[in-house]
Amino acid sequence: MKRLVLLVLDSVGVGELPDAHLYGDEGSNTLGNVAEAVGGLNMPHAQKLGLGNIIPVKGVPPTDQPQAAWGKMAELSKGKDTTTGHWEIAGLILKAPFPTYPDGFPPELMAEFERRIGRKTLGNYPASGTVIIDELGEEHLKTGFPIVYTSADSVFQIAAHEEVVPLEQLYGWCRIARELLTGPHAVARVIARPFVGRPGAFQRTANRQDFSVAPFGPTILDALTNSGIPVYGVGKISDIFAGQGITEAVPSKSNQQGMDRLVELLAAKQEDCLIFVNLVDFDMLWGHRNNVEAYAQGLEEFDARLPEIKGALQEGDLLFILADHGCDPTTISTDHSREYVPLLVVGQGVEPVNLGVRSTFADVAKTAADYFGIPYETVGVSFLREILPKERS
Repeated sequence: MKRLVLLVLDSVGVGELPDAHLYGDEGSNTLGNVAEAVGGLNMPHAQKLGLGNIIPVKGVPPTDQPQAAWGKMAELSKGKDTTTGHWEIAGLILKAPFPTYPDGFPPELMAEFERRIGRKTLGNYPASGTVIIDELGEEHLKTGFPIVYTSADSVFQIAAHEEVVPLEQLYGWCRIARELLTGPHAVARVIARPFVGRPGAFQRTANRQDFSVAPFGPTILDALTNSGIPVYGVGKISDIFAGQGITEAVPSKSNQQGMDRLVELLAAKQEDCLIFVNLVDFDMLWGHRNNVEAYAQGLEEFDARLPEIKGALQEGDLLFILADHGCDPTTISTDHSREYVPLLVVGQGVEPVNLGVRSTFADVAKTAADYFGIPYETVGVSFLREILPKERS
């Protein structure tokens, strides 16, 4: 039996990429800067794996005897968003970034969207999600008009109060937007952003839902499912891939729930399979809100669950701990940052080697293909024989 877990710590980058200046992200280092800002992280389990061997992390020193293979990966695709990062992990490279809208969406597009949903909209400018509901939430309560906004990422976001717009109606509006946003306006994600509360005390809920553009080509997920190997997507994984290549979507609304679902799947799925997990809180709750203390606490809470996750692994299983981009909460920006991402590979028999700096996240996809013994073409280079000595013979 072979089981591979891809555990994505959403936004936990490990330092600016050489082209970070093109994205306004000089100085970004999500993990390193958070550790420095709080006076050091308490992550003893990740430290034993070799997290501090990847980059200097205050409180997490390097170890002479790491229990995992370690390295970091550069993003080859153009962009720094969730979809781009996950697609590259799965083997697809974007040669051009998804469209963004620093001045809001075109009037003709918004007019058609309003015609289709039967009402006007509010906003239509880049903003923090928590800020814009404070700015426009009261008017939304009075009018019922949804709040449309974007960010530095390729997103069309629709915020609505759950007592004003039922969730299914909000999701329906997102599906309409997804239908409209094609061709040159094919944004990476349309996102439902429901909230509750009263003016001055609005809060977003966990009923967010993403409606992603479908992958433009086959991913390792398609290669696996076409070969009869199931893929279980935990959290927003299925949304990111528009359901393509996903055998079963497993909902989770927090880091803790995501890790709960992972442990449950490892106990239940006694078969060859890929378990692809996204832990969203790092990005959604703390990175975008520049909440350094909570980000640090989240990292330590993840570390506390590592023994349980490792204990659920069986002989032949591999666990990849990685990320999809950065979102440094110590910088002025509240947007994603163009960073390297960490790579830790855990499993019985894994050689604790330095995997160096991988030139693309797609190395993960190629390694997965080699691990399961299935064909899949990508620019990525497999590191299976580096981590498993028996594969070299």
